[in-house]
Amino acid sequence: MRIGQMFYHTLKEVPKEAQIPSHQLMFRAGMIQQLSSGVYNYLPLALKSIRKIENIIRDELSKRECQEVLLPVVQPAELWKESGRWDFYGAELLRFKDRKENDFCLGPTHEEVVTDMVRKVLKSYRQLPWNIFQIQTKFRDEVRPRFGLMRGREFIMKDGYSFDIDEESSKETYNKMYEAYQAIFKRTGVQFRAVEAVTGNIGGSMSHEFQVLAKSGEDLIMSCVNCDYAANVEIASSVYEKATVEKKFYLDVTDIHTPGQKTIDEVSAFLEKDSHSFIKSLVYIIDEEPVLVLIRGDKDLNEAKLMTYFGANSVELADDIVIEQISGTVAGFVGPVGLKKNIKIVADYSVYGQANMITGANRNEYHIVNVNPERDFEASVVDDFGFVASGDRCPRCRGVLEDYRGIEVGQVFSLGIKYSKSMNCTFLDKDGKEQLAVMGCYGIGVGRTMAAAIEQNHDENGIIWPISIAPYEVVVLPLQMNSEEVVAAGESIYAELKELGADVALDDREERAGFKFKDADLIGYPLQVIIGRKSLDKGVVEVKIRKSGEKFEVLIQNVFQFVQKYISDEKE
Repeated sequence: MRIGQMFYHTLKEVPKEAQIPSHQLMFRAGMIQQLSSGVYNYLPLALKSIRKIENIIRDELSKRECQEVLLPVVQPAELWKESGRWDFYGAELLRFKDRKENDFCLGPTHEEVVTDMVRKVLKSYRQLPWNIFQIQTKFRDEVRPRFGLMRGREFIMKDGYSFDIDEESSKETYNKMYEAYQAIFKRTGVQFRAVEAVTGNIGGSMSHEFQVLAKSGEDLIMSCVNCDYAANVEIASSVYEKATVEKKFYLDVTDIHTPGQKTIDEVSAFLEKDSHSFIKSLVYIIDEEPVLVLIRGDKDLNEAKLMTYFGANSVELADDIVIEQISGTVAGFVGPVGLKKNIKIVADYSVYGQANMITGANRNEYHIVNVNPERDFEASVVDDFGFVASGDRCPRCRGVLEDYRGIEVGQVFSLGIKYSKSMNCTFLDKDGKEQLAVMGCYGIGVGRTMAAAIEQNHDENGIIWPISIAPYEVVVLPLQMNSEEVVAAGESIYAELKELGADVALDDREERAGFKFKDADLIGYPLQVIIGRKSLDKGVVEVKIRKSGEKFEVLIQNVFQFVQKYISDEKE
């Protein structure tokens, strides 16, 4: 491609709304334009990278006999109501009516549509397994679109769905797709980790996320320094060792006046007690049922663990009215002793193992000291509901857990019969009995993978592309456009590289050398073939490797061999 004719425009200034490097650099390099909040035009440079990622995905999935389809982005509400998600998915689901007042939505995902497609043709166990995927535009009405392609409302996604005859076969498919994703992300050239994850709105019993490691990542990952254990902090667990407290150390429960002191920090300072001496009491609504959740004062409650434990569709903090009905007081003074209304009490492990703790007294501006579990209250559920912290012990090998930041670019789910049961996707087994298809779900954020690669690979000058997903592998830079010899050499090298299969751009613009160098570094061409009068006098050109900054003098007749070897070595 001749850069003089390329549809792009680089920027010197960073737009104010661009807060992270990938967003800034994609704007500056002329890769994207914002159409509206969270919605972008993909310009040629961005689309070339996206297509390369798509081709890697298609190649690896075709090796595993996956079949590609293309499903509508507009989905009828009837399917979502049938699966039960129409009322539970939340405000991210963009709903609308057609001219006949029928309800539709823009698809954020396609479990319902693909299950409906399969059930229309699935009859016998002999037809399975099926592994179906598409690469298509999705829409999720994010409340706060941000970070460019990282958290947009409209985005390009690969989503796949498997159908198997039983759990054992489905697990084999899951493992096959896990391996496929390992291969896909390895080929994109990013540094990543596969980590255990929650299933969220998709549902299912098992899931792994594929996280690109980057300082700006939204997700926190806990990883063991000794073994391969790694998990999203939303699901990460640690070794819990319950200490035994002898009852002879229990003190009498006493009310204490704490005027205006609501939060753990405020009461802690007021009473001159460490936060770990407190029991934090939170009233939650779990699928419309009020529940009191307890956790030690120095720990944070993990709502994802709460949702997973109860298999809930929704978990949210109760409002002031519900809190008053249950406790007779307001948030900040609630506790498990002397509740106004008898409700289920759920406790984190951390509440146990120490004596004489402090809680709300269920009356305004009062707390209770010397509260002890089992003596003063009973929890009907005791489990791990807190966030793991760096330094905690690994649940597998007892090694130390460390935290990392990551950008989720892919996720695999074991769905089981969640959708096939609600939507009656069945087949006849070898005995003629009707069985439910066992499903899996597999997603990759295609645009997000491109953005994550930039987030992980850049410097103060611009993008440093992994060569397998770079829009162009090499750029030819003739420096003196008023020199016929330089221009002719540039045209010749460009034509040869192009003919021999390299993905090459030619900077044929009438611009000064410094401008061309800055543009080349900003856009991030992995290789720069630099042609000037002085080098031509010696029969050589200069080749710069963007990643390392190294420069090599290469004989003109050897340029293709140099480029070919570098590309081949980088893709291995």
